[in-house]
Amino acid sequence: MAASNLTDKKEEIEALVALIKKGDHDAFAALYDIFIDQIFRYVYYRVRQEDAEDIVETAFLKVWENIGKYNKQKNKSFSAWIFRITHNLVVDYYRASKDREFDELKIDIPTYEREHSPIKNTTRSLDNEILRSAISKLKKNYRDVIIYKFVNELDNAEIADIMSKSEGSLRILQFRALKSLKQIMRDMGMNHADFDVTKKEK
Repeated sequence: MAASNLTDKKEEIEALVALIKKGDHDAFAALYDIFIDQIFRYVYYRVRQEDAEDIVETAFLKVWENIGKYNKQKNKSFSAWIFRITHNLVVDYYRASKDREFDELKIDIPTYEREHSPIKNTTRSLDNEILRSAISKLKKNYRDVIIYKFVNELDNAEIADIMSKSEGSLRILQFRALKSLKQIMRDMGMNHADFDVTKKEK
């Protein structure tokens, strides 16, 4: 799901949210399908691979439990709201001990199998593992902007909203983050022209 598609789907997303607030499980399923790939990629590049699924499941659980608190006038966009929930879980992950157990989806929370769900396909190609390793060496704010922009494919306006920055300062941050990432990749013996984060297929 590319960022432009998320932007185009804003009205559909808000309509689904309204239905979910009334307890509509089918609407939750549709919202899940819109965001699952994005949320999984966001988590995958930040935590140990074996922990990613648990965090993603917990994120959607929290969406279901707290969606009544979402207000589009106050929160600006649902995308920013769901990414903040997920970000907070990642922060909690690093604060917690290694043996912390994440909440599992409760039986009354609707879950849906998707043939091509990334959660069903945890085997990643070598290039993704190398990129994941390189991104993990970045400073936190550099890592965040790279993942939002080139892994999640969010647009600058949405990233600025999530990170509470102006679009101008975001562009500067993005430039510095890319420069740092390319240096890390060179240090790892990689040619960034052959392995360009900005050209990877999602």
